Amino acid sequence: MPLFSVPKEVAVGTAMLGVAFATGLLAGKRYPSLLFGTSKPHKSIIGKSSPLWQYILDHSLREHPILKKLRLLTAEYPWGKMMVSCDQAQLMANLIKLIKAKKVIEVGVLTGYNALSMALALPDNGRVIACDINEDYAKIGKPLWKEAGVDHKIDLRIKPATQTLDELLAGGEAETFDFAFIDADKETYNEYYEKCLRLIKKGGIIAIDNVLRCGMVLKPRKDDLATQSIHHLNEKLVRDARVNISMIPMGDGVTLVFKL
Repeated sequence: MPLFSVPKEVAVGTAMLGVAFATGLLAGKRYPSLLFGTSKPHKSIIGKSSPLWQYILDHSLREHPILKKLRLLTAEYPWGKMMVSCDQAQLMANLIKLIKAKKVIEVGVLTGYNALSMALALPDNGRVIACDINEDYAKIGKPLWKEAGVDHKIDLRIKPATQTLDELLAGGEAETFDFAFIDADKETYNEYYEKCLRLIKKGGIIAIDNVLRCGMVLKPRKDDLATQSIHHLNEKLVRDARVNISMIPMGDGVTLVFKL
């Protein structure tokens, strides 16, 4: 199949992301600590206290006021570090706009910062199928979804994501979604990927989070099943002829998968 047998917008986006990826690699060679920090997993390759991180936010982040409100609220909790980085959420929102997406899947919601970000990027008739097994965290974000006027776009489904994805497939929704974001239990990433790939239409995008695990993917410990799972998926994706990919050193690493 020809390399660019996808819509023009996606081809342009892929080229732009290739430049971003190369820039990230050059930065990593000059400043290795930007790529691989401590051995403990966290949500950002560049430390949140780094002046460089603040520079990036000051010169690129265009955050909706209610998104900022939810981000700061989430950061008050000890588990708030699990939230997707705001610059990464903005990238995904821009991709959603670029491909004119209408139907989106999110696997792993937490307080719903990224679900809100994606809903804001969708047209009024757009839909986010938000999958999680714990509604307690999402209850924090729900009032802000409503405040932003996009709560009608977010369909929160509290059950195992594999079950929700199977229900979508059984309901005849294969190849009808435009975008998917995977950020949940790492041991199930491959299963999430395969199901999302069936649900995404040609030219659609899957974003997979935490693909670097703070550098632990270089040598996964035998007892670290989460990192082993990520590493195996990374090795699979680079050879997967069904897709084109770009792995980007943003947040804790994100791979963008473009379905051919």
